[in-house]
Amino acid sequence: MSEQSKVTVIYDERVLAHEPDTDAAFLPGRMDKRVRQILSGLGVPWKYPEHPGRLTAIKALLDEQPVPGLQFETGRAATEEELQRVHTATFIEGIYELRGQNAWLDVDTTAVSPGSIEAAEVAAGSAIKAVEAVVSGRTESAFALVRPPGHHAEPVRARGFCLFNNVAVAAAHAQAVLGCERVLIVDWDAHHGNGTQDIFWADPDVMFFDIHRGAPFYPGSGGLEDVGAGLGEGTTVNVPMPAGAGDTAYIKALNDILVPAAEWFKPDLILVSAGFDPHWYDLALNVSYEGFGAMTGILQSLARKHCNGRLAFVLEGGYNLESLAHGVRAVLDVLAGGEPPEPGVCGVREVEIATEFHRDAFIRAAEDFDEPTDNH
Repeated sequence: MSEQSKVTVIYDERVLAHEPDTDAAFLPGRMDKRVRQILSGLGVPWKYPEHPGRLTAIKALLDEQPVPGLQFETGRAATEEELQRVHTATFIEGIYELRGQNAWLDVDTTAVSPGSIEAAEVAAGSAIKAVEAVVSGRTESAFALVRPPGHHAEPVRARGFCLFNNVAVAAAHAQAVLGCERVLIVDWDAHHGNGTQDIFWADPDVMFFDIHRGAPFYPGSGGLEDVGAGLGEGTTVNVPMPAGAGDTAYIKALNDILVPAAEWFKPDLILVSAGFDPHWYDLALNVSYEGFGAMTGILQSLARKHCNGRLAFVLEGGYNLESLAHGVRAVLDVLAGGEPPEPGVCGVREVEIATEFHRDAFIRAAEDFDEPTDNH
């Protein structure tokens, strides 16, 4: 067990009020008919997978299996000025006009309910509060348990369950208000953070490192050759993965690509877009709980080396409630001082156990049979 560290968890029940209704009408002019045909062709009722149960499942597990060293704080709503650092005023006003409504925004399965706009404001504000907690030094690391997620939200468009780009809002706040000159954003969600990439595409002071399942997996962006542009060329780093990738590949990517990139970039702050859909329960990739813990250990070491331990996580995806809750807990355990695990190749440990179990029946028996006998 490593020395216990102080970890702040931002959790605000107002984000539970985001409850999109799959039967709600599309906004005027949207491709309602096309999407209705897609949904009707599934053969089973389609439920909005980004639902309040995601957060209540995490909170229930943390209540049942507490992590020593955690302190909980409520979030706050982001202001319009804070949101305008990464989104256009026109886009924000359009989102504000949906307050109190049920509506679908687009064919990317992005929808709102009467409580969604406040939830999205609180999600972005909670990400800011997590950053303020670590930059101020009152906690070494923080985790904003928020929804709706944010990394698909672009400057002028809500996408992929996301309304405001929470991690981008937090990064921009760190630069504009908290004196951080260089911010490193690590996105390990199974889906590429297209919105975050777009927002910081030409910004040399924000490095965006994204490891994700490659195209054509949603949203289809994040190619290896996408490295930013202008002064920001080289500060976008994409690592697309095949469907079978798991712990070994992820940890190698962090050690072989992210670690030297961080050494070059020298961040003042590290933010993590933490999605837990790379776990195999979400059927996208094959990362384990130990894998999430091991990656956390690598990021914690980078933060302690380059930016006085300043490390803040912001929840993104993860839709299987069991793997989501246990994945978050695995991260928090390492942040709070737990020893980072060393995950092995899936199944090897089980084979070793089975080998020992069967050894007497087959292996030792064969060895005894092969022993030479003295027959003179």
